[in-house]
Amino acid sequence: MLRNTQQVITPLDAPQEFLSEATREREARSAAQDTALMRALGLAHHWQRLLDEQRAASVAEIAEAEGMDVTQVRRVMRLTLLAPDVVERLVGSPDAVLEKVMRRPWPNAWGDQMRVLAPPG
Repeated sequence: MLRNTQQVITPLDAPQEFLSEATREREARSAAQDTALMRALGLAHHWQRLLDEQRAASVAEIAEAEGMDVTQVRRVMRLTLLAPDVVERLVGSPDAVLEKVMRRPWPNAWGDQMRVLAPPG
C-alpha cells in the first residue's frame, strides 16, 4: 500500500511572516469584537432613531416594548450624546468597558467629553 505523504517546505523567513500575519488577523478580530459597549451604542442609536422617526412615542413606550425599566433605557440612550470622536476612541480601545463609561458623568460639550472619557494615551 502506498501512502500519499506531503511535506510543505517553506522559505527560512516564512515563520516570521506567518507570525506577523497571524498577529494582524488577531488584532483585526479583536478590534471588530462585539462588545457590550458596541451593543449598547447600537441600541441607543436605534432607540433614538425610533423616536426621531416617530415610530415610538416616548422612552416609556420603548422601555415597555423592550421589557426594561424606563431608567435603564434613558441611561443607555445617554450614549447618543457622545461626540463621534469619543465614540471612535472608545470603540477602538481594548480597555473601554460599558459600565466604566456609564458610571462616569460627562460634560455636554464634545471637546470636554474627549478630555474626560477618552484622553489620548
